[in-house]
Amino acid sequence: MILEPLPPKVLSIRHIPAAHPALLRAYGADPAKHVSLGLVTCDQDDPTYVALDEATKHAHVDVVFAKSFYAGAAHASGPLSGEILGVIAGADPDEVAEGLDALLRCLAHDACFYAADDQGKIAVFPHVITALGHYLSALAGLQPGQPMAYLVAPPMEFTIGLDAALKAAAVEAAQIDPPPSATNFASAFLSGDQPNCEAAALAFAAAVVDVARRPLLPRPY
Repeated sequence: MILEPLPPKVLSIRHIPAAHPALLRAYGADPAKHVSLGLVTCDQDDPTYVALDEATKHAHVDVVFAKSFYAGAAHASGPLSGEILGVIAGADPDEVAEGLDALLRCLAHDACFYAADDQGKIAVFPHVITALGHYLSALAGLQPGQPMAYLVAPPMEFTIGLDAALKAAAVEAAQIDPPPSATNFASAFLSGDQPNCEAAALAFAAAVVDVARRPLLPRPY
């Protein structure tokens, strides 16, 4: 199975070397240990969450704010808003700059959605993180350095895909977020060793593609 990648588009990225304490607090940072902020907007939220986690593996930064916008990038509040705003914070502006560089590399070369149908209207995210950073590991209740399958799709496709993923490999559901998300998708974090996470992600993607291409099955169901 070969899926066509749908590369994420970074819409804006800025660095505030010395942020005002009120701004730091508003975005979840701690002025006692954070000085600098790095901000990014992107038209794909889940790859950006992965990229934010990647930043924590390459620089001494914390992810202090990351939220998806309602209804997704197609209904954004402006041309630079996209689907998510992510904010990293650190004590050293150079570390925050390094974190932003790692984030951009991840979005350019690693994390992206894929087209599950020929028209590219149905997107699937069957991503495997080989070693978690301290951001997503905390969200998933796992340890930094563990592998994790990060699975996302629209509601019906996700449900069928998740069932297939859980049955296909020796993985456990660390977290399941049924539909609707802020962007009307659904997601799950699955834990296990890397080969099983990869097998689960492949099974998930295959099931999503099957639903996308055969949405109405003849009886018997």
